[in-house]
Amino acid sequence: MINGKLKMWWETARPKTLPLALASIFTGSALGYWANPEKFDYWVMVLCLLTTILLQVLSNFANDYGDHQKGSDTQERIGPLRGIQKGGISAIELKWGLILMAVTSFISGSLLIGIAYENLSDLLTFAGLGILAIIAAITYTVGTKPYGYMGLGDISVLLFFGLLGVGGTYYLQTHSIDSKILLPAIGSGLLAGAVLNINNLRDIEQDAKAGKNTLAVRLGAHKGRVYHCILLSTAALCYFIFAITSATSWTNYLFLLAFPLLIKHAIFVYRSQEPGTLRPMLAQMSMISLFVNMLFSLGLLIG
Repeated sequence: MINGKLKMWWETARPKTLPLALASIFTGSALGYWANPEKFDYWVMVLCLLTTILLQVLSNFANDYGDHQKGSDTQERIGPLRGIQKGGISAIELKWGLILMAVTSFISGSLLIGIAYENLSDLLTFAGLGILAIIAAITYTVGTKPYGYMGLGDISVLLFFGLLGVGGTYYLQTHSIDSKILLPAIGSGLLAGAVLNINNLRDIEQDAKAGKNTLAVRLGAHKGRVYHCILLSTAALCYFIFAITSATSWTNYLFLLAFPLLIKHAIFVYRSQEPGTLRPMLAQMSMISLFVNMLFSLGLLIG
């Protein structure tokens, strides 16, 4: 019974999406080390990873809770059934799990800010961003006007898994801003957006019936697949331009080894006419995103 319950919570945490949290922090940390290795703080990196993972799980819990409350997560959905859909976790249990993750995210984020800030401006800015991240994780599907139901999830992912995930981690390591890091930050955010788009393309028919107007629903299946290819190609271009303008060694181009996987994935998604065929693509896209960012980070570190 206990093992079965734990399995339900594990499924609700959606471990296949956690590489997204790791990818942005690894990239931001590698950029910070690349810019100033003497100042690099490993505890800051560890707490960035922990806080981001907790926020990701919080978002996943809130997603399932919000969809359940609105009746949009039904047996018709193509994606895997979660604990609350199977009846293994009640709505009240998931609500308390959501609250627990919000509290632990706040504690972890507070510890991170406590050891990383250098002045009052840092303290206030990152405290505000941390609270905003918690609110954004919850209100994606929870509340009277969840932004995920209005097609704004893609913008949120670009912001939190790209600009803030990478840029914020870089700043906490270096306490400086460099416009060059915007390119890999945007690249990371776009790859994370591709994971969300796969999820939305997979569930496009059921989401449309439930009134969940994701960007994929708004665009339609064909344009949604075209949009997916644009996300991947633009992300690849961001990493490539950064390498051309900032490379100090041939190792800075290691991320190119992942490009055949991006191309193969894009072709498969573009040709997929049935939403059901995209089910395994979410985990694949998540791992490709991590692979690109890990190769990019490794190239910086050894170069």
